[in-house]
Amino acid sequence: MNFCDAHNHLQDDRFGGRQAELVAAARSAGVTRMVVNGSCEEDWPAVAALAREFPGLVVPSFGYHPWYVGERTPHWQETLREFLDRTPGAVIGEIGLDRWKPDLPYAGQEEAFLAQLRLAAERNLAASIHCLQTWGRLLELLRTTRRPARGFLLHSYGGPAEMVVPLAKLGAHFSFPGYFMHERKARQRDTFKAVPLDRLLIETDAPDQLLPDAANAHPLTDARTGKPLNHPANLPAVYRFMAELRAVPLAEITGQVEENFRRLFGP
Repeated sequence: MNFCDAHNHLQDDRFGGRQAELVAAARSAGVTRMVVNGSCEEDWPAVAALAREFPGLVVPSFGYHPWYVGERTPHWQETLREFLDRTPGAVIGEIGLDRWKPDLPYAGQEEAFLAQLRLAAERNLAASIHCLQTWGRLLELLRTTRRPARGFLLHSYGGPAEMVVPLAKLGAHFSFPGYFMHERKARQRDTFKAVPLDRLLIETDAPDQLLPDAANAHPLTDARTGKPLNHPANLPAVYRFMAELRAVPLAEITGQVEENFRRLFGP
């Protein structure tokens, strides 16, 4: 079976330069594709380097995460276009809106998000969207702004169940992270029971969104701080959980998610 990770941050400094080791473990676990998402201009070169080092595995994604839009340089849009132009198979992300993070200014988030969404539409590239505590506004913007014809990803979808259908009509795909396996995430799990199977994707968001300890077959820590990290090789455990949640055979879930992944992000 081929396991596809719809969203991670393999370039993250917390991995301490162990990317080759992580990729080897992920491949041994059956991971065949992963979308590696940049967050700002500073880490886009690392994403591009991983795409060169691991062709066929890494789908490079470049974008400004809402946490970092305040750090944009005057020429950030030109830089983004340059990375897309010179990196084969590149897509756009992580972009989005966030009213959850304490003390994070909202000013500038919509401007940056819409600029990147329009660029994704212009080039018909998949866009990976982050959204926390601003789902209504996101829906408004998606309804009134040109979107990529191939669709977009709502990464770690935590919005209301009643928004799944209207978002899907706009082209949304919804990815499920291992973090939602925790018992306290019952609402999110119920929401994913309503996601159409042809719009379902699965992610690790590594190094973040740790699985419950019992499912974490690949324990990993930040060498600098000792804090636990999520390993990209944990992806198959999330697939197995989703198969049980949806009462669908694992092979069927895996095949459908791979088809969805290829349709959104390319073969």
